[in-house]
Amino acid sequence: MQDLANADCIIIQGSNMAECHPVAFQWVIEAKLRGARVIHVDPRFSRTSALADKYISTRAGGDIVLLGALINHVLENNLFFEEYVKHYTNASTLISEDYQDPEDLDGFFSGFDPETGTYDTSSWQYEMDEEKNLPVRDETLQHPRTVFQILKRHFKRYTPEVVEKVCGVSQEDFAYIAESIVKNSGRDKTTAFCYAVGWTQHTGGAQFIRTASILQLLMGNVGRPGSGILALRGHANIQGSTDIPALFHILPGYLPMPKAGVTDTWETYLDSVGTKKQKGFWAKSEEFTASLLKAWWGESATKENNFHFDYLPRLTGAHGTYQTLQLMLQDKVDGYFVLGQNPAVGSSNGRLHRKALSHLKWLVVRDFNMIETATFWKNGPEIETGELKTEDIDTEVFFMPAANHTEKAGSFTQTQRMVQWRHQAVTPPGDAESELQFFFDLGNRIREALKDSDDPRDRPVLDMTWDYPLDEHGEVDAEAVIREINGYYTEGENKGKPLSKFVDMKADGSTAGGCWIYAGVYADGINHAAVREPADGRPYTEREWGWVWPANRKILYNRASADPEGKPWSPEKAWIWWDEDQEKWVGHDVPDFPVGLNPKARPDATVGGPAALAGDDAFIMQPDGKGWLFAPKGMIDGPIPTHYEPVESKLPNIMYPQQNQPTRVVMPREENLTAPGYGEPLQEVYPYVFTTYRLTEHHTAGGMSRWLPYLAELQPEMFAEVSPELAEEVGVKNGEWATLISPRAAIEARVLVTKRFKPLNVNGHTVHQIGLPYHWGVGEDAIITGDGANDLLGITMDPNTGIQDSKYSSVAMIPGRRPRGPELVDLVEKYQREAGITLDTGMQRVTVPAKDAGIEETSPEQDAKVAEETTRGSNSPGFTGIAASKPGSKEAQRRADKVDEDTETGSNGQDGETGRTSMVNDNSQASHDENGGV
Repeated sequence: MQDLANADCIIIQGSNMAECHPVAFQWVIEAKLRGARVIHVDPRFSRTSALADKYISTRAGGDIVLLGALINHVLENNLFFEEYVKHYTNASTLISEDYQDPEDLDGFFSGFDPETGTYDTSSWQYEMDEEKNLPVRDETLQHPRTVFQILKRHFKRYTPEVVEKVCGVSQEDFAYIAESIVKNSGRDKTTAFCYAVGWTQHTGGAQFIRTASILQLLMGNVGRPGSGILALRGHANIQGSTDIPALFHILPGYLPMPKAGVTDTWETYLDSVGTKKQKGFWAKSEEFTASLLKAWWGESATKENNFHFDYLPRLTGAHGTYQTLQLMLQDKVDGYFVLGQNPAVGSSNGRLHRKALSHLKWLVVRDFNMIETATFWKNGPEIETGELKTEDIDTEVFFMPAANHTEKAGSFTQTQRMVQWRHQAVTPPGDAESELQFFFDLGNRIREALKDSDDPRDRPVLDMTWDYPLDEHGEVDAEAVIREINGYYTEGENKGKPLSKFVDMKADGSTAGGCWIYAGVYADGINHAAVREPADGRPYTEREWGWVWPANRKILYNRASADPEGKPWSPEKAWIWWDEDQEKWVGHDVPDFPVGLNPKARPDATVGGPAALAGDDAFIMQPDGKGWLFAPKGMIDGPIPTHYEPVESKLPNIMYPQQNQPTRVVMPREENLTAPGYGEPLQEVYPYVFTTYRLTEHHTAGGMSRWLPYLAELQPEMFAEVSPELAEEVGVKNGEWATLISPRAAIEARVLVTKRFKPLNVNGHTVHQIGLPYHWGVGEDAIITGDGANDLLGITMDPNTGIQDSKYSSVAMIPGRRPRGPELVDLVEKYQREAGITLDTGMQRVTVPAKDAGIEETSPEQDAKVAEETTRGSNSPGFTGIAASKPGSKEAQRRADKVDEDTETGSNGQDGETGRTSMVNDNSQASHDENGGV
């Protein structure tokens, strides 16, 4: 975050940074004091807006249109950083002649399979020179199949006029953003983007971020001081819990989990991570994986048994929070661990989560307070409505008191990849203990119970290294764990010595390491996460404050901070550079590049790995060494971002005939119905849009704040923030009660009438947006309680990440408090009937008329079948789709004419094994594919 102080322009979009990330926001203020321009783009005016140079109101869900228009602006006007783009991106690479764009296929990419509902990505790949085994390039960028020309065609219709119609952002405000970015990019200046869940929690959230990465690459704003796209993680250790993951689909260091029937063998698995022939550091996948497995299974893991690779579970599909929820409802999960999470309040469709908990045999909740997930069975909302009865719930709940962050030692890895050590300040009260101690004890008990077992499935537990040393209090020494994560030599003269860097890892079993990107955090036996030395030298680097993965590099891909010859782009933006006398890279940071690789070096095409990197291959983790403007792999819903309307949007998609994200993951159930969207009848029963957000005074689902009298007093009641215009339309006044109804639930909230939300004119329609903080829950143990905003949300997910759409949902609003008891359910069902909602509502994935584009639409039965496969965790991400569609210039012209017509007239036409145990923590849906771009 400190590097933000080096930025000349900062755009905060999809985040209220000042209130949700106040510590990091100090560096935005630092940049502003140095003359940087700060722009805040958000549906709601907040403290971030008040401190920005410019606030721009926008409609939730339209970010790809806004960012895509900025891309179009810099491409059409030749305002991109040409030298950077030609050398450091894949702009000159040719894509397969089989590739077809949404411009050709009415909003779909080539390769869509209607039977499986998935994309075959083979047509998205590079065109290869078979003799040289290298991608074909056109350095002039003129070939029509270069990435550069494909981008120009793809974003050509993303214009300021369309931005105004889709986002409600005026052309003057668009011009201000465009001018700010262009003026503050190039050799001498850099622009940074900051985002949070306002981007990620959409059905196309991963593509929102991809769009920003394309823009930043075009402007030369990646790998340089004051540049990049910064993810503002929601807690102190969210980054750490993806690095060493509490996620189902990856292993530590972003190594993938093996997939059943796909990567079952050691060889196929390693090749899926990175082959020995590809350039860059993923070619060292064997070193990273062997060291990881050696750390886990110690002496029993040998090269001869592939380091017990067979011990790793195989993925049979998606196993995230919401897929597990579905299995719980089907009585296919016996036990559930909840750690640092409160799904009864914090997850989408809380009502469905609470019902799912009642299907378990046992539930373990570890927390500081008796949160609603632990008490759903006695005082949850469904007890009052009669949907659940305490005497009928067989779930046995075990509440285990947990130590908080001041009561235990360990590390936090925050949003800038910095690992910082926290020392234990006080002893936890009573029986409270750390997760480290809890799982160490639980592991010992399980191993003791299994010690005489000869069942092969118990060997992974019994062979696991579990001999952690204890401290003076008889608890696991946390530093021993970070030492194991760092890695060490297992044999030879250095046996037992910590590794200094990840390139020290070997594939022969002579090294062990729990997470390859953390190698070096314990180099020389020093806990570098605990180092606290102020900056020396260039401001905002803090080389001796904590430790940043990998290798204590502050800026990733910082080879791009120098020009192709290795010289700084400008004195103002010098970061690392090539020293001719020393024949190595030097500067203000640890080079993210082979330190002795000359900028003019051009490797033999027959070699692979780091040795295959050319002197200007700045993106060392990419298989071609380039930043990806076009992603041939990593994104399963398309290689280029494409705008689709949110599922419950009442507005047409004026960009393409395809209305919604066709590859979204859905979960059709009676308790998870969807409001009618554009093209469906009775859509005005739920006329307003609501979006959720956080408050400074509360922490996520409230477990750390609603029990504290000081914070509870500051924000005592659940409220709904509305504009004066909406308040007048609904008939509510400031401070009064209102009831909000969605197809899933109804809640009550105090009305807060402010000008922070304003009605937007979007394509000729007035769009009212309501803001709902999501920190409250219904129970009897907290100091303050209230209805939960997330009860209103449906479960619809981004296909790349599995994260829920929490930022754009439809709702009705009426004056007064909600009904109590069974009458509350009656109210929800009354609105469902008035809207004519069925299980098919909102489930139509293909909205392209067959007569217009030759689309073979799937039947509702096919859609239901694929949806069922999705939610039970099959390999299908839950897609249904279309058959082939013919491209053609006439059709492209028809679409262009249709966009003009709509924008001018404001058209508004119409496997589950039984007996599973699962675990959820506060990062269970916060993943994204690290290979999908920059």
